[in-house]
Amino acid sequence: MNTVTMEKELLSIRPGLYDYARQLTLCVEDAEDLVQETMYKVLKNAKMFVSENNFKGWAYTILKNIFINDYRKNAKRRQINDVTPNDYFLNLTNVYTQETPDMVLSVKEIDSVIAQFSDELRVPFKYYLNGYPYQEIADKLSIPLGTVKSRIFFARKKLQKLLKDYRE
Repeated sequence: MNTVTMEKELLSIRPGLYDYARQLTLCVEDAEDLVQETMYKVLKNAKMFVSENNFKGWAYTILKNIFINDYRKNAKRRQINDVTPNDYFLNLTNVYTQETPDMVLSVKEIDSVIAQFSDELRVPFKYYLNGYPYQEIADKLSIPLGTVKSRIFFARKKLQKLLKDYRE
């Protein structure tokens, strides 16, 4: 297919390309840009087109691929990476919550309830409360990861049940 024939064919399918671009982008301006970029790439890569192939299908495929590549590129841009140094938080005192006698009493009550648990539930739950990750707890206690997760789950449920009257 020569360049003149390709340009005529491309102009004849332009309304269909635009409709397809509108379905993909949901925006008039973005659809126009997408069609324009598609037409440019079709003409730029004209020598790659084999005349036995479906020209319309080839042009639609180029449009779709441009849309997908732009979508992926924009999705990466929307990611926000927090590069704030965490040193700030190390020296930050807890200004917002001050320990009151009621809070101390409640922590003591919760600890006394947890102390009543069987070792099977209490030990993994205490490790969890102290900030250990599940895998590390499993390694320390030499039990499977799933067992650690279930024991912590059951300890939470038991604690909720025993302290249900405690809620404000």
